[in-house]
Amino acid sequence: MTIALMLFGMIGLAVLNVPIAVALGFVAMVAVVFIQGPHMLPNVALEMYDGASSFPLLAIPLFILSGAIMNASSISRRLIAFATAVVGWVRGGLSMVAIGTSVFFAEISGSAVADVAALGTILIPAMKGRGYSKEVAAATMSSAASLAIIIPPSIPMVLYAVMAQTSVVKLFVAGIVPGLIGALCMAGAAYYHAVKYNFPREQAFRLSEVWRTFKEALWAFILPIAILGSIFGGIVTATEGAGMAVVAAVVVGGFIYRDLDFRELKKACVDGGIQTAVVMLLVAASALIGTFLTEAQLPQALGHAITQITENKYVVLLLLNFAFLILGMFLHSAAAIILVIPIVMPMVQAVGIDPIHFGLVVTLNLAIGQQTPPVASVLMTSCAIAKADIWETTKDNIPYLVALLFVLFLSTYVPIVPMALVHLFYGG
Repeated sequence: MTIALMLFGMIGLAVLNVPIAVALGFVAMVAVVFIQGPHMLPNVALEMYDGASSFPLLAIPLFILSGAIMNASSISRRLIAFATAVVGWVRGGLSMVAIGTSVFFAEISGSAVADVAALGTILIPAMKGRGYSKEVAAATMSSAASLAIIIPPSIPMVLYAVMAQTSVVKLFVAGIVPGLIGALCMAGAAYYHAVKYNFPREQAFRLSEVWRTFKEALWAFILPIAILGSIFGGIVTATEGAGMAVVAAVVVGGFIYRDLDFRELKKACVDGGIQTAVVMLLVAASALIGTFLTEAQLPQALGHAITQITENKYVVLLLLNFAFLILGMFLHSAAAIILVIPIVMPMVQAVGIDPIHFGLVVTLNLAIGQQTPPVASVLMTSCAIAKADIWETTKDNIPYLVALLFVLFLSTYVPIVPMALVHLFYGG
């Protein structure tokens, strides 16, 4: 009952347009006062500070900063040019370009909002100029950007790993295959749109153009290979890899491509700091809730109640999928992870679900949640760029949502899909 009241209270405050972090903190403090007494309030600040000062969490502001710096340089434009040369000959080629470029950009930014902000400002006007409706353009770019939540390095994956106390590197590896399958399924949805609306091909395929754009974008390709290779190879931790990403972004943008000046760098740092503040305030507020729930043993009680109904892990996964899909409609991905993971992890462990497998399922659910109104922060960003109505855009987004749902249920009920590379590299 306590968990339900806290959840409804937090959602109610969010509906009233109270910032999620403030709602989390307020609900937690009210629960502490009523359950443990007002004498525990001096501990609130300490718990929030301790919760936000974990070393693995340092990867979040660093990945955000690296993405902001790369947005300020020509990396996105070079990736778009290469993708156009490779798939522009397909009907609806610009849709394919959006998806292909997002795959590469996702390996750099780790943020779907950063992805749609960087690529959407270039690709959405280009699609509209080629006869795409603003709704289709917004839907395509928004769904393509959601790959950044699945493909490493993913900021929601870092948050999940910290909340679930599991390996972020293994979770990164688990996201590779589902992310690539998701890109292929989205390409199928894009082709469906292209045939339905008779979208044009962009250009004939020329190997010389592919080679030219590849050489121009070479450093953009080397960045994720070097960073993720170092992380997966055990040379650096995910946090150290995020630091490498920041240094690499400055070097490539400022000294190799020479299109990152001090003014742009300052703006990128400010933007990165603002995004970091939003996420870390959520983390600090969630730490307070997590401590309260753990001391009250409420997650264990919830897990025991559900396991009394069923101990079949696939039924439990079905229930959790449904819950996360609903929560994703109302909460930002970071808030959903922070609020729910500490509650459900004891149950997940009790029924024998691998925490890495579950983490991938959670991130897929939240990738879908960022496409489903009323919250849908990624979709709203894309619609703002396209000047499109969010509900009309959602209608054109349905084929992409079907593609993501297919990947979700494939990854949920065929665990070898996300876990094959994890077992190959790390055993088990």
